[in-house]
Amino acid sequence: MDISAGFSPLLAELFIRLPRIIFLLALAYVANFLLQRLVPRFVRAALHREREEMETEELRKREHTLVGVVQGSVGVLLTFTVALTVLAELQVDVAPALASLGVVGIAVGFGAQSLVKDIFSGLFILLEDQYRKGDVVTIAGIGGVVEEVNLRRTVLRDVDGAVHSIPNGEVRVASNLTKQWSRVNIDVSVAYDTDIDRAREIINQVGKELAEDREFGPSITEAPRFIRVQSFESSGILLKVLGVTKPSRQWDVAGEYRYRLLQAFASSGIELSHQPRAVVAKTAPQAEGADK
Repeated sequence: MDISAGFSPLLAELFIRLPRIIFLLALAYVANFLLQRLVPRFVRAALHREREEMETEELRKREHTLVGVVQGSVGVLLTFTVALTVLAELQVDVAPALASLGVVGIAVGFGAQSLVKDIFSGLFILLEDQYRKGDVVTIAGIGGVVEEVNLRRTVLRDVDGAVHSIPNGEVRVASNLTKQWSRVNIDVSVAYDTDIDRAREIINQVGKELAEDREFGPSITEAPRFIRVQSFESSGILLKVLGVTKPSRQWDVAGEYRYRLLQAFASSGIELSHQPRAVVAKTAPQAEGADK
């Protein structure tokens, strides 16, 4: 009886404060619900000026990136605020904890300079729109598709499927291969006895047909075409072919173009150059006395 009597004031106080705690948690739930619904709308409104300058796919990737970062950052802040409020309702003195966090924060701050650097670098990456989710980039010497980008790190997946987590502070130069438009850049090496005018005609014709193709045409902005004689190599003449595609489509278009160009050259009797090969013939050693 004495134990229950000792706990009854505490339980009574808890029952008094319980509706407030439930109300706070419900309010936090509603705030998070609105956060998930309203942030995408605010981001779309903020990007309204860029709609005329960006492709639909580019705009979608930028919206997706910014929505993820804003929702994550605001979500952490909301969780921290609700936790402190609930603790205060439970009459837990949070002032000493906050003071100790401040002291610890100062101490840790000297060892967390790289973290601060990562966050500031991530902020500028997002504000300057250097790259977004879905872009193919090369950063910190690693190339791949951006799977995640936030204020602290960028996550890439390379062609082998390996996932690389790169702190934003390590990003000195970011090469984005799929922003706004992409380039088809092909070097075609033909034999020295090739009729260059004929080769030029075939190169342009194959590019025109590919741009009119029902499958690949929508991805092509400028058809691949002959640009110039690039150089004279020891094995043949190097021709430069360039074209423009929509973002991320250059590899598919270039692969199909090479396939069709190879067939067209074969039909026209145009030979590609090849490196001369030295063949070393090895003979079996003769047995001793075989020549006697």
